[in-house]
Amino acid sequence: QVQLVESGGGLVQAGGSLRLSCVVSGSILSIDKMAWYRQAPEKQRELVALITKLSNTDYADSVKGRFTISRDNVKNTVYLQMSRLKPEDTAVYYCNALVRSLSTMTFSDYWGQGTQVTVSS
Repeated sequence: QVQLVESGGGLVQAGGSLRLSCVVSGSILSIDKMAWYRQAPEKQRELVALITKLSNTDYADSVKGRFTISRDNVKNTVYLQMSRLKPEDTAVYYCNALVRSLSTMTFSDYWGQGTQVTVSS
């Protein structure tokens, strides 16, 4: 079994910062890409940022220059540093990872339970 657990969400004023963390645990052989998605009320889930195993990154246009994704391959953890937050960043943020597990020996997508980020104006 593979589990993803996010932390770090909360309420922050516009212009503030938050750092999200996501720990991947369980019967892991390897982790390929890791990513953060978000879903605002009545909107579709969207990709915020992703990072490959070699730490190549990509960002949604709406967060470029404000958010930074990083990973620690020893701790099996991915981070999302969010700065200059805006009210439109308010959403539930989900961690995603492509993991090869010991049980299946194949890569599968796994998701965390989500963490709420609320930015007040």
